[in-house]
Amino acid sequence: MTFHPTPRQLAFIKAAVFVLCLLPTARLLWRFATDSLGANPIEYITRATGWWTLAFLAITLAVTPARRWLSMPWLLRLRRMIGLFAFFQACQHFTTYVWLDQFFDWTGILADIAKRPFVTVGFAAFMLLVPLAVTSTNAMVRRLGARRWQGLHRLVYGIAVLGAIHFWWLVKKDITEPAVFATVIGLLLASRLVGRPRAPSPGRPAPRPVSG
Repeated sequence: MTFHPTPRQLAFIKAAVFVLCLLPTARLLWRFATDSLGANPIEYITRATGWWTLAFLAITLAVTPARRWLSMPWLLRLRRMIGLFAFFQACQHFTTYVWLDQFFDWTGILADIAKRPFVTVGFAAFMLLVPLAVTSTNAMVRRLGARRWQGLHRLVYGIAVLGAIHFWWLVKKDITEPAVFATVIGLLLASRLVGRPRAPSPGRPAPRPVSG
């Protein structure tokens, strides 16, 4: 039997997911407060925030196939929030690099972006995330229109791929985790080609995005 939550149950689910999404940051703050970030705290924070950025992107991509396969359309109401947490983690990742690693040395940062491929790819992925976060509100959906909004937010597919490449190129020896992320993201993208609904025929309105 398919679960269809009532509005009150859905509000509780969204609140619970929100709290769960805060746990990675809470854990980092706890480790900072207890001086347990390891011998290289900057590297630990950078790796942790980058890992969770990719994880949240993968979870965001998983919502659509999960909704389809489990016949739970209400899952779409969680997607936007999870996507914003991916951006939140990416902001922490980028801020750690700019502030703690480079200490606002903009000349060095620009040189890094130009010369180190994994930094170039990571920076590109972050820049592409910005317009998705800015247009995540219902007001922006109405302003852009459903078709343009959906087209813009398909950038998340490329962002996830760039994020996986960034992680893969960053790791020098053990590529197990980057390979797992690359495989999961590849499967999630491929799942969109299976049982994909037909484009609306002329005269039929395009489906409206489900607000999160």
